[in-house]
Amino acid sequence: MVDLSLFFTGNSFLDTKLIGEITYGDTLGIIIVAVLTYLLARTLSTLLRRILAGKVETSNIAFLAKLLKWTLYFIGFLIVSPYLHLDLSGLMVAGGVVAVAFGFASQNTLSNFVAGVLLMFERPVAVGDNISVNGTEGYVEDIGLLSTTIRTYKGLFVRIPNSSMFSSEITNYVAHIARRFDYDIRIRYTDDANKAVKVIKEVIDKHPYALRSPAPSVFVDELGNNSINLKVRIWCPSGFWWDVKTDLLWKIFKALRKANIDIPFPQVTLWYGEEAPKSARLSGGNGFTPDEVLGKSESSPENAVKVIK
Repeated sequence: MVDLSLFFTGNSFLDTKLIGEITYGDTLGIIIVAVLTYLLARTLSTLLRRILAGKVETSNIAFLAKLLKWTLYFIGFLIVSPYLHLDLSGLMVAGGVVAVAFGFASQNTLSNFVAGVLLMFERPVAVGDNISVNGTEGYVEDIGLLSTTIRTYKGLFVRIPNSSMFSSEITNYVAHIARRFDYDIRIRYTDDANKAVKVIKEVIDKHPYALRSPAPSVFVDELGNNSINLKVRIWCPSGFWWDVKTDLLWKIFKALRKANIDIPFPQVTLWYGEEAPKSARLSGGNGFTPDEVLGKSESSPENAVKVIK
């Protein structure tokens, strides 16, 4: 507590009593503290409104501004109480007891309130963001002082206490301006992988929301049992991620089909010791006869059955 009495003593006029024990010096000190408290409360509350504007609900901003203002007024009252010659020792003791009892009774509420204030200043999420927290995914509908409301993809509203929000791992899908998605596309061994890569890139380049920087990438990722596996990586604006992902996948499929590049099915070839004719080669398989796979020019009687996956 600031003691300004030293500045208002030692002067006969300032030491003159005005009302009861209150002197002119006390009155001057009260006026100075009151003015400074009012200016400080007004300045800080205005600054708080500007900082939180557009990031927090308007009703919550107004509540926080009033809470800050009245807290400063209370502190100012404690500072001027000596100049009013008020003995607040009994009141302070009683207030302390009430505060302790209230704290035990509402510790969860207080923890949620403190966490809500911290979330507003840290701003890991904002209203409208697409997030995932504690297994709940959806859009942030409201950030309150005690809880945060999320609207799931199914249209359900989930209320999460702010203490849980603050202590949990939050995934914000739209915090960054761009977001990447991947495709795993399989083609037949009889197809030209270079041609498939070219076709896929042409489809991506035509899409208005597929970003050029970071550039998309299409490459052979793996030689599988039944197919050549291509990896496709595309960046797009975070707000259009789902629409672009679902739209491009179907366009890529149709473009590959138009280019006579197909997606094979997992299959098993049974060979019963007789040489498979050229016409028996599977269009969706590896493109070789059983003899060619085994490295033989003629079938052997001892190999009655061969299974090629």
